[in-house]
Amino acid sequence: MIYYVCKYTPVEVFAGFHVETKPLEHMAADFEHADRVVHANLCGFGKSVIEAVLSGNVKELVLVNCCDSMRRTYDHVKKTGLTDFLFLMDLPHDGHSFCSNEKLGREIRRLISEYETYSGKKFDVKAFFQAFHSGKAKEGPYIGMLGVRAGAELIEMAQGAFSLPVRNETCVSGREIWMDVPDVESTDFSEIDYARSLMAQLPCRRMGRPGARNQLFMDPNCKGVIYHTIKFCDFYGFEYAEIKDKLEVPVLKIETDYTTQSLGQLTTRIEAFAETIGAVKRNDEMKREIKENGFDMEHPEKFLVAGIDSGSTSTDVVIMNGNREIVSSLIIPTGGGAALSAEKCLLEALEKCGKKREEIARIVTTGYGRNYIADGDESVTEITCHAKGAHYLLPSVRTIIDIGGQDSKAIRVDENGAVKNFLMNDKCAAGTGRFLEMMARTLGLSLEEMSSLGLDWKEDVVISSMCTVFAESEVVSLVAQNKALPDIIHGLNNSVAAKVGALAARLGEEGDYILTGGVAKNKGIIKALEEKMNVKLYICEEAQICGAIGAALFALQ
Repeated sequence: MIYYVCKYTPVEVFAGFHVETKPLEHMAADFEHADRVVHANLCGFGKSVIEAVLSGNVKELVLVNCCDSMRRTYDHVKKTGLTDFLFLMDLPHDGHSFCSNEKLGREIRRLISEYETYSGKKFDVKAFFQAFHSGKAKEGPYIGMLGVRAGAELIEMAQGAFSLPVRNETCVSGREIWMDVPDVESTDFSEIDYARSLMAQLPCRRMGRPGARNQLFMDPNCKGVIYHTIKFCDFYGFEYAEIKDKLEVPVLKIETDYTTQSLGQLTTRIEAFAETIGAVKRNDEMKREIKENGFDMEHPEKFLVAGIDSGSTSTDVVIMNGNREIVSSLIIPTGGGAALSAEKCLLEALEKCGKKREEIARIVTTGYGRNYIADGDESVTEITCHAKGAHYLLPSVRTIIDIGGQDSKAIRVDENGAVKNFLMNDKCAAGTGRFLEMMARTLGLSLEEMSSLGLDWKEDVVISSMCTVFAESEVVSLVAQNKALPDIIHGLNNSVAAKVGALAARLGEEGDYILTGGVAKNKGIIKALEEKMNVKLYICEEAQICGAIGAALFALQ
């Protein structure tokens, strides 16, 4: 099996050797092996290639020097000595000059020669030409995955989120090679003609003629764009900066390090995007028909639904009747798994209001554990649920700031509570409830004590590190310097406010503002955020159950 990483790879050549080819596109779980041999700033994809080789999964590999990262990747892979066949193809930038095609033609001839020597096989021109086939026209509306190469796991996730097909148009995909095939018995082979066909593809961002890529962004069948970048990949970062304000369709930008470590958060973002543009995939088989369950629809006060918000820190349940009135609510710590915590919380909330499980007509789940709760009839992302719940609590709200246990979000909604745009922090815990929990533990305080102690500060202590681990070290150092606890807590509050305030600022200013999530109980954070953003935040008693309220409202809807 020949693995390759670029759509300009002459894979038809290997058909001439009767050898199968496959793109190397799986994301690594981590870079345990690669990090031992390469610099930390090598791009995630380069590390994933090295990781695959070091894991013994790749024995024959063709690379293309599309960037310096691939050159370094080739050097490190060669140094391992673990591949049986390794080839680096030099790819010209300009595909419209005879010199470029001639140069690539020489590279193709070199590849054929080296593989003949390695394999002991002769290149079969007839089999080469048989590898060319007419592609089917792509028709109908779709969601486009654009940008730099996206791992198979990311594509699969996106395909599971949208009701429309997801078309992978990232740099390694969308490979279309057209070539005039001579008589099937012909043995004439022009490497320059083949090179011209390879270079005639829709160019990747690394190539010349970047303007030719506009057809990707102007396709009337494209109903939404997920634009993927990889850390340290400037080619596509620059392209996104150029096109983001020109696109006439909704766009979601995601950035990965090409590992599967952040797929949970990416799932939330992609599913929320699908919900925002009205293209979410629903599992109709999971829905129960309310009429068949014998519920009295003419007496809405007796009609009950439940919303369950399964978060990383707490599990929240709201039971609501057909009049949109909250009948019961409960918050318990998440422990023992999402399903067990959700079941426990639901039963206790029912007991609290004197109702039984059979009286609940429909359950909608949200939060990071939403897909693991078998009791749910439907799941909706916490972004959409917080928007719904916040609009219920404050109909005039336009900007929602949700500081949860695992992440922070800034959400923009319209007058009906529908999501217009949203931003989330990256997978770092800084600026989240988990960050505050860790700092409280370091200082030997409860979260309740931290909430008020930071209000009585005297010295403006600066916590410079936004990383949770480094911030903890700073706090330990400040304690050793005998800095007063209120001053340290004030510094922590400001560091959270700076992180979250920057997120909201990127979304743009539009009031009214509401703060949701468990951190809304922290008076010091509220004050620091209001000062940092120069706005008034609406705080309500139901702030922590806002997501569960939204889920219950969706259950009614």
